[in-house]
Amino acid sequence: MSFRLKAIAATALTIATLANGGLAQAADLPVKAAKKAPDLPFFLVIDNRVTFSWMPKGTDPGMWSVNPNGSINGTTAKQVYSFTHFDLWAYGTNFFTISMFKSGHNDPASPCTAPGVTITGGAGDCAGATEIYGLFRSTFGWNELFNTKAFTMGPLHNISFEVGMDGNSENTFLAPAKRDVVAGLQFAFDLPYKGYINVAPLMYWEFSNHNAFTQCGLFGPGVPGVTCNSDGNVSYNPTWAVEINYYMDLGFVPPSMQFWSISGRAGWYGPKGDSNSLPALSGVGRFSTASKTELNSEPIRLTFDASKAAWGDKYSHFVDLWVAYRYWQNKFGLDHNAMPGVCTVAATGQSTKSCTESTVYGGITVKF
Repeated sequence: MSFRLKAIAATALTIATLANGGLAQAADLPVKAAKKAPDLPFFLVIDNRVTFSWMPKGTDPGMWSVNPNGSINGTTAKQVYSFTHFDLWAYGTNFFTISMFKSGHNDPASPCTAPGVTITGGAGDCAGATEIYGLFRSTFGWNELFNTKAFTMGPLHNISFEVGMDGNSENTFLAPAKRDVVAGLQFAFDLPYKGYINVAPLMYWEFSNHNAFTQCGLFGPGVPGVTCNSDGNVSYNPTWAVEINYYMDLGFVPPSMQFWSISGRAGWYGPKGDSNSLPALSGVGRFSTASKTELNSEPIRLTFDASKAAWGDKYSHFVDLWVAYRYWQNKFGLDHNAMPGVCTVAATGQSTKSCTESTVYGGITVKF
């Protein structure tokens, strides 16, 4: 989220304030010379976009198959349809995105528990899973809240309070239903060529999720809270997180080629307890189910501003074509070196290659 937009808003508010103050002190001027400053809209910027992208090597932990030559295939192609909203108001910003991920058959929907296998153990060619994932982040700038510029110095542009939430739902047999909240600070820094980098240390709490494989009754009665979860719902411990995002135009290229920009993001999320929320079942070594630090990142995205190239500056970023690299280690906090039956083959300890996602992907984004 660009805090340069906040600077524009702050400038507009300052101009409006000065204009109103000037009118208040000009009582000796003719009435017809005094023009009321127009009211500023509540939202100073509103930006809505839709995106389609294709990810050739996505993953879903625990979903893998064996190739004819005996090697493991832990990846699946995914089509991604996204809507994003960004707005700027007097005291901060709001960002919201919701995406639908449509997987190939190597990541099957329920009732399959693995590619080609149903929960009963029979053969079944289940359709690829569909996941809905939503995220929002809101910031409240200290400069704006306290009507000061004290939090702008050198490359530091602003400090903000930040809050947010994530949620998802997927129609696999596992039936995850993640709900988490984040809260903390964001430090916004300027980069060259109208760029920025934001660093946010946060508290992260995944207070609810669902794991059908831990539900009592699936593999026998079990002991609720000890060897199984009564309804499959799980809750984890609060932990730390750090989220970073950046953007910069490639302003050093010749003016006739200034249609390119780079951006990226990274999020680190600390261990949140036992991955099944059942410490009594947690083993050691490769049989461990303890969660690990999760890295969810897109370190670089190269964007071509197709609409600016075709129709000029007025239509900048109305149509973007982009390619990016995505790297997600210990996906959902699952230890990619352990978690038998999910991240590793229980019998051999061999990696299923499903708990680390590494893929180049691309797409098109349209502003409306």
